[in-house]
Amino acid sequence: MEVIGTIWNTVIQEPMINGLMVMYKLFGDNFGISILIFTVIIRVITLPMTLKQIRMTRAMSNIQPLIREMQQKYPNDRGKVSQETMRIYRENGVNPLGCLGPMFIQMPVWIGLYQAIIQILPTSPESLVGLSQKLYFWLPIVNEAVPLDSNFLWLDLALPDKTPIVPILVGGSMWAVQKITMMPSADARQAQTNQMMLWMMPMMLLFLSFTLPSGLSIYWIASNLIQMGIQYRMTGLGNLLPSGNKKTEELEEANANQPSEEIKENGDTRSNREISGGGNRNSPRKARRRPGSGRNRRSQSR
Repeated sequence: MEVIGTIWNTVIQEPMINGLMVMYKLFGDNFGISILIFTVIIRVITLPMTLKQIRMTRAMSNIQPLIREMQQKYPNDRGKVSQETMRIYRENGVNPLGCLGPMFIQMPVWIGLYQAIIQILPTSPESLVGLSQKLYFWLPIVNEAVPLDSNFLWLDLALPDKTPIVPILVGGSMWAVQKITMMPSADARQAQTNQMMLWMMPMMLLFLSFTLPSGLSIYWIASNLIQMGIQYRMTGLGNLLPSGNKKTEELEEANANQPSEEIKENGDTRSNREISGGGNRNSPRKARRRPGSGRNRRSQSR
């Protein structure tokens, strides 16, 4: 555990503390601005993963008609559904885990920023001693920054917001991000899970904002706004606006009614009409009628 703590301090905490303090001196001794600049830097670093996540989410949305069709074909065989679902993912180059990359990156950033704010904005003289041990001795500008001013707008960034404004902004912006990126699902259970996640994460961050330093809440708000901007640039506002919901529903209905050109099963390629058996039900009847009509003609001739 001591080795893990040393690695955490060396790789995450100390660079974050010193970087925030450098930005504090460069941007007018304003720690709120430092957090905003830090947020932009983090979002730029994680931009390739964010774009990959958006593309993967869009690809998963495009294959929902195929998954819905396959589920209707095997309604009582969960094993077959899972097998065919993975086949559809593989043939279309979709990796569901690719949507989780930015989330895994954000978690250590949240923890590291929380610890950095507590140490950079100490509430007692004893805390200054711990901060001095984390500063780079070869970087004089960070020593000149101590002590830092924690005021930003009406906030004390070392303490939670005394009003509900910041927590509401955190929860609302997180809900908007979840709503924009939420992917329609053909599976009823997955759709229910999506709806639960739409509200669970925003509500969790909203309540945490009442107890955590408001500097961390500023990071959450800025990060969510940047995510919304990236999403808008790539795909528009999606499900966020009522018009977007209507367009999404129309697109899903059109995809559901439009048969796929080909479905591969056990190495054979068959059309949807052949799989459903619609054409085969009619052809035997016609085949049975033809011999009958022939016999009638022979009996009449006799």
